[in-house]
Amino acid sequence: MYWFKNCERCFITMKRSDPPIIIIQEFEVPVAQVWKAITEHKQMLQWFFENIPEFKAEKGFHTQFNVKAPSRDFLHLWTIEEVLPNKKLVYRWRYQDLDGDSYVTFELIPIDVSKTQLILSVTIIEDFQEGIPEFSRESCLEGWQYFINESLKAYLDK
Repeated sequence: MYWFKNCERCFITMKRSDPPIIIIQEFEVPVAQVWKAITEHKQMLQWFFENIPEFKAEKGFHTQFNVKAPSRDFLHLWTIEEVLPNKKLVYRWRYQDLDGDSYVTFELIPIDVSKTQLILSVTIIEDFQEGIPEFSRESCLEGWQYFINESLKAYLDK
């Protein structure tokens, strides 16, 4: 699977004491187009998770969906914490019945009228459960690099 690789250091679980994971990517499209791609449900299904049941960029909105991984199923629990249209979106991202909690922040910065910089950051607010390879920093980094630098980029380049 794209977000897990088998290596010894991959079993070091993400902790609150870790620095945030940061992914920076530029897109050759206006801010409004990137905003729609990260906030409109039909567009999110094209580049993010195919089974998100619904999504609204509204503070307090909650959704959940399952993702099968090599070691287990992960019921994703998302709550929208902050929305500044065309500027910033913050999710609380955790998993049912597993230790660990984080904030995922998408920040959009216009470079010019037809170019946008996206800064994605993942901040751990509760240590993730030990012994789960998918909860390693390397796995998280690899997953977000895939979603932002490959999947979202390819989607917006169409």
